Amino acid sequence: MALAVVAGVVALGGCSSSGGETNSEYGFPVVEQVPDSEITVWVDATRQPAVEAFEKANPDVKVNMVVDDGSASGSGTFQTKIGLADQAGEGWPDVVFSTQNNDASWASKPTNGVQAFAAPLNKGYFDQSFLDGFTPGALDPVTVDDTVWGLRNDLAPVLFWYNKPLLDQFGYTAPTTWEEYQELGDKLAAEHPGYTLGSVGDSFTGPFVYYWSGSAPIFQVDGDTFSSDVHAADSEKVTAMIDHMVANKTLTQDSVFGADFVAASSKLVAIPGPAWYAGALFQNPDSINATSGQWIAAPPLSWEGGDEVTGNVGGGVWYASSHSKNLDAVKTFLEFVTTEDGVAGTGGLPAYQSAADTWLKDQAASGFFGPDFATSVSTAAESVWSGWGYPSFSAETSYAKVIVPALAAGKKISDVADEWQKEMENEATVQGYSVK
Repeated sequence: MALAVVAGVVALGGCSSSGGETNSEYGFPVVEQVPDSEITVWVDATRQPAVEAFEKANPDVKVNMVVDDGSASGSGTFQTKIGLADQAGEGWPDVVFSTQNNDASWASKPTNGVQAFAAPLNKGYFDQSFLDGFTPGALDPVTVDDTVWGLRNDLAPVLFWYNKPLLDQFGYTAPTTWEEYQELGDKLAAEHPGYTLGSVGDSFTGPFVYYWSGSAPIFQVDGDTFSSDVHAADSEKVTAMIDHMVANKTLTQDSVFGADFVAASSKLVAIPGPAWYAGALFQNPDSINATSGQWIAAPPLSWEGGDEVTGNVGGGVWYASSHSKNLDAVKTFLEFVTTEDGVAGTGGLPAYQSAADTWLKDQAASGFFGPDFATSVSTAAESVWSGWGYPSFSAETSYAKVIVPALAAGKKISDVADEWQKEMENEATVQGYSVK
């Protein structure tokens, strides 16, 4: 497993960066600076336009853009490549974009005498007034021991999206709870077979869209201790719901990015999913390519009588390298891609509040996703369940290894729940966590 490659390199101990005396200006040891030197930026294809926009707006800054997978699906590309650079003592990029919110747990730690890759951002490098401009809570996943190690690109709270013309045609009301969501699935299965309410076929959908949104305690961290409980009440409620809806065929096993999902999207009645579905699915000509008013963004679902919480799917992070020889250019770059209207968030809800306000205003003015779009997104952004953990590995890898093939083989999640928990615990052990 990719994560295991650097398991011996990544230390989870609570020690500070090493490799020289702490720089009093920025709060970390700074290498000799080379003004006007080229900065290397690792990004995924989705963030490539943001880098290109920066280059156009800042022609005097030389940028070497390297496109990779952004550690999508918990691939661990970022961690693996930095581990190799640490071993070689060279080859670090100046900026990295990662789709994962859990990288700060390892990027903030020194490895084998090499100082932590990520530069601390709130010890003098960025003005506090700039950091305070992020939406409250946006930087929590990348804050370790009161130190901010990365800047969120976008927020990705889970909303409930529904196809208004189809619901109206069938005479159904949009659900507001998970119980009503399952009941809607039963109605569809009985009265309109072939119509669906979402997918559990991607590595992110099961853990983040359903279990996280259902406040299931399957992925929790307390310091250096990891715990997972697939038999907790909320965990079993999510499992039972998914198993039930997979059985009646109202939840598919197609990837939301796959050709089969797109081909069947005319029969998609509703789907819980992140804010970035707005651009990635509904306004994407290669995907659902919806018309204005067809899809409505509603507040997230919650359990009846439970806390009104939701999950989160990504909302990537920009990291500055503590090894950079041109920290001024890195700072200029990061400020641009996180705050510039039309660039920040790259299609999703920007994490920076002023850019988010502009994005929400533009979306609301268009009426594309209904009159209450801004309210629904804001409600979701404020409701992300805090019980989910951010260890140095992703819940996606165990889901892809255990759950996806089990469902494909006709099994229920309940059949392999213990195996899934064990796989998460094994990954935690490999990464140096104690397992509770």
